[in-house]
Amino acid sequence: MSFAGGSSYKTGVEMAWRWLTRNDIRGIFLDVQRYIQTEQIMPYINVTQMAVQKRKRYEEQEIQSVPRKKSNTRRGEASTKDKARAKKSRESSIDINDTEEEILNLESQITASRKYLNNITALLSFTQNEETEDETRMLAAIALCRVFSRLFTDGSLNQGKHNSKEERTVVQWLCVKYHSYVQTLLGLLVQDDPARQTSTFVLIMQLLKGEVIQMKAQDDFSWNSGIFRSLLSALLSAEKPGVILRELVDKYVNVYGDIRFYLFQIIERLLMDAENDGDRKEKFRANALEILSAIKPIKESDQSLERSYGEAPQAQNKRVQSLVSQKKQAQIAWLRLLSTGLGKDQRKRVLTIMSSNIVPWFIKVELLMDFLTDSYDTGGATSLLALSGLFDLIQEKNLDYPSFYPKLYSLLNEDLIYSKHRSRFFRLLDTFMASTHLPAALVASFIKRLSRLALHGPPAAIVVIVPWIYNMLKTHPACTFMIHRETPDELSRRDLEENGMDDPFDMSLGDPMETGALESSLWEIETLQSHYHPNVATLAKIISEQFTKKSYNLEDFLDHSYTGLIESELQKEMKKMPVIEFDIPKRIFMETDTELNRLGSLVNMAMKQSCSV
Repeated sequence: MSFAGGSSYKTGVEMAWRWLTRNDIRGIFLDVQRYIQTEQIMPYINVTQMAVQKRKRYEEQEIQSVPRKKSNTRRGEASTKDKARAKKSRESSIDINDTEEEILNLESQITASRKYLNNITALLSFTQNEETEDETRMLAAIALCRVFSRLFTDGSLNQGKHNSKEERTVVQWLCVKYHSYVQTLLGLLVQDDPARQTSTFVLIMQLLKGEVIQMKAQDDFSWNSGIFRSLLSALLSAEKPGVILRELVDKYVNVYGDIRFYLFQIIERLLMDAENDGDRKEKFRANALEILSAIKPIKESDQSLERSYGEAPQAQNKRVQSLVSQKKQAQIAWLRLLSTGLGKDQRKRVLTIMSSNIVPWFIKVELLMDFLTDSYDTGGATSLLALSGLFDLIQEKNLDYPSFYPKLYSLLNEDLIYSKHRSRFFRLLDTFMASTHLPAALVASFIKRLSRLALHGPPAAIVVIVPWIYNMLKTHPACTFMIHRETPDELSRRDLEENGMDDPFDMSLGDPMETGALESSLWEIETLQSHYHPNVATLAKIISEQFTKKSYNLEDFLDHSYTGLIESELQKEMKKMPVIEFDIPKRIFMETDTELNRLGSLVNMAMKQSCSV
């Protein structure tokens, strides 16, 4: 794109900056952002039309500032004050406009001749001065971005083989100024102003394109040692880089294959460099997890593989555009992150996205074995979340993990019954127990333990457990002894009917093969047939009926809750009106005026016990 110049540009600047205010600057900067994202070299700002509009508004404001005639004697005093305020406002506006016009003049001089390169120092002073107006600082930053973009394009920042000593000195000086400018931008990037962060980030990405184009003959040096590495280092060490992280991933990493490739590479190295620095390591780990977890997995047909943000040699393009190479770099980055010692919440987050966002990046999924087994051994919700990935490794990669089912059995406790991950666990449990080659003693232990937990579980959990037990009994017929067992002789039957028996099941044992569940019975399910909730009681009766149904679909029961059960009960149509007591009783707890009835005695006893405790 060609640059505007000559008298038309000069006239436009003189007309524009005479009348511009900060609001106009902000509007122009948004236009510049759009230019930066679409053009390799940014054009000069065309502000002529905006300046004319601004001049009209400014003249109208001046007219309105003139006080009307007043009939009172203080008219002269008020008029003097209003004129003073208007004069002060005009002087302030002129000072701001003069500074901004100076910035544009400095930039135009650099463009016109290399003898004005020292103007870069003046522009840097505007950008680095914290007392300068925000809009002025950003305008100077934009001007410098245009200057260095042009210098990148014409090769002025590259040390040529045939450069003279003076030219080498100039290039070295320019590189120093460029480095100072980049550090200033990185400082603005980590501030708390989201608008300034976004604007600065756009400038940095424009400079990155210039760097990559300039260093195209020097392999990936510009990526691993240039502004891109500095950008990622600043983002990983920032307190709240959320806005910029999303901007980086959504608009660049998921769009350009070369940015994604080098991002994986640089993050792995930055995490390794911060390994021995405690506070820095914690920030790097948290922000690296935010970035990596937001990157979408890609396939061979993904167009972003062939899309490059910068230019590169043909041989390097083949490496960057290779799906295998991208997966290899992603795998290395994820392994480095997982080895940094994730916190409890971070580990849960990783396990939650393991199947969807992490495993697709791995060429060798078995490398996740140590992380998954450690997570599975942690216990609680972390073990529940690690189940899926670990079972996939056992099933697909022949992972030898003999304690999988004992550990799974130990997860069946009260915390699970009330856990928010209950539905997910039962989906996985249904898969784990589907094999008909599992020992009957092991399956019986799972059935018996869940039956025992159902006695004091919520209705929403019981309506899942009962159909699951039904399915297990259908899949493993050897376990049906738990619901129907013939007594060998008449004497034993009579003794059992008169004296009952102790339950041989030992719930405290950790080994499901040694609990004695197969010798026990499912008396807990029969107890549930008298449950206070009618839906639970009705469902529990399926164990006492003929097993004519092939199996139940657990998905029909997993998402039940107290609210859902109550609503379904209230929405039922009553076929027969319930019998109610139409006579109001005279007494509830008293048999007579002085004597308690049975209910009153129970209430009285309960109250005495609670008082004694």
